[in-house]
Amino acid sequence: MSEPEPLWSPTVAVFGSARLLPDDPEYSEARRLGELLARAGADVMTGGYDGAMAAVSEGARSAGGHVVGVTMAGWGERRAPNAWVAEERPAPSLTSRIEMLLTADAWVAVAGGVGTLAEAAVAWNCRQAGENQGRMLVLMGPRWATILRALEASLIVEPRDLALVRLADDPDAVVACLQEAGGVLGDDPGELAVGWADPTGG
Repeated sequence: MSEPEPLWSPTVAVFGSARLLPDDPEYSEARRLGELLARAGADVMTGGYDGAMAAVSEGARSAGGHVVGVTMAGWGERRAPNAWVAEERPAPSLTSRIEMLLTADAWVAVAGGVGTLAEAAVAWNCRQAGENQGRMLVLMGPRWATILRALEASLIVEPRDLALVRLADDPDAVVACLQEAGGVLGDDPGELAVGWADPTGG
């Protein structure tokens, strides 16, 4: 009798700031996001350190999920992975780290700074260039709607570019996006849903 094939678990990468503190409401939101993703059957991948990355990792592990931390090989002596990382994957450089994060089946950006913006922007640009076309990019929280509108007003960003990302108010909305027909947490992970959705109606 042949061995059964192992079950496939989608991996969702979450980008977020290391500076987010545990008493910040957005920290709690990130922790709930990790919990919901794990309950939906996803592995979680983050940058592996503190702040939002720790919050997402804690939430995922509390729900029995697997957490991958993509850390920096050269930072070992001054920064350790957060306590909830089950599998550490050191990257030799920041650009390699982003490339490793982009191997996930879907991407979510939460509250963050320059690093989070860079990760989300590269993911967005990959979709714009036709790479990783099947992967969904979801931006969680009201600050991202403000950022997208500023980019649209200040840079050469067209509606077809905005159609490559999704906006979600909160963790429940993120998971709902990923569970839509064809989404990475849907019934058929082979075809992922894409499209722009502005929860403010703008």
